[in-house]
Amino acid sequence: MGKKIGVLLSGCGVFDGAEIHEAVLTLLFLDRAGASVLCMAPNVDQLHVINHLTQQEVDERRNVLVESARIARGEIQDVSSVSAEDMDALIIPGGFGAVKNLSDFAVKGPEAQVHPQVQRLLEEMADRSKPIGALCIAPATLTRALSKRSPQVTIGNDVGTAAAIESMGGGHTVCSVSDICVDEKNRIVTTPAYMLGPGIKDVATGIEKLVATILSLC
Repeated sequence: MGKKIGVLLSGCGVFDGAEIHEAVLTLLFLDRAGASVLCMAPNVDQLHVINHLTQQEVDERRNVLVESARIARGEIQDVSSVSAEDMDALIIPGGFGAVKNLSDFAVKGPEAQVHPQVQRLLEEMADRSKPIGALCIAPATLTRALSKRSPQVTIGNDVGTAAAIESMGGGHTVCSVSDICVDEKNRIVTTPAYMLGPGIKDVATGIEKLVATILSLC
């Protein structure tokens, strides 16, 4: 039996949701490896909506679950209906949605609150020692949620974000875009992806390693 891997999305688009390249590469590498995928997202309004052409905020409301369904081709569940029993591992693509919609880290930094259903699911996964992967900026939300476990993660080499992760109780490892950070104790795997970039072929290398490592830990 192939493994069932949860993919936690946060909208659709780098500036206000899930980073589309990171999400699609994650889905591609999981499918290539023979895993089945359970996509999910919180059923809440986005923090705000960004026009991705101008990068300006627009006066519009969008729902995180509805927007995430674009990436999932409609095959997606409300995270509140998902439990750790439903999957062997969980991966969280990056994009600002990971720190705007899954938590408010983008606004509050180390004082951030994690969306209650995301918090619940991450704690359930950790309690069962099920592997968790996080890409790009998503390790900041993961660290906030699991701060009591002192997770070791990477977001690349951004000094400010690394300091925020450490002030939330995590450890930060400097890492290149083609590499991963593995926290063996907590079974957490992270990669910088578009925190470093520069392009889709570069982030693909680290994401492919992360997916392979997550599957090997299952």
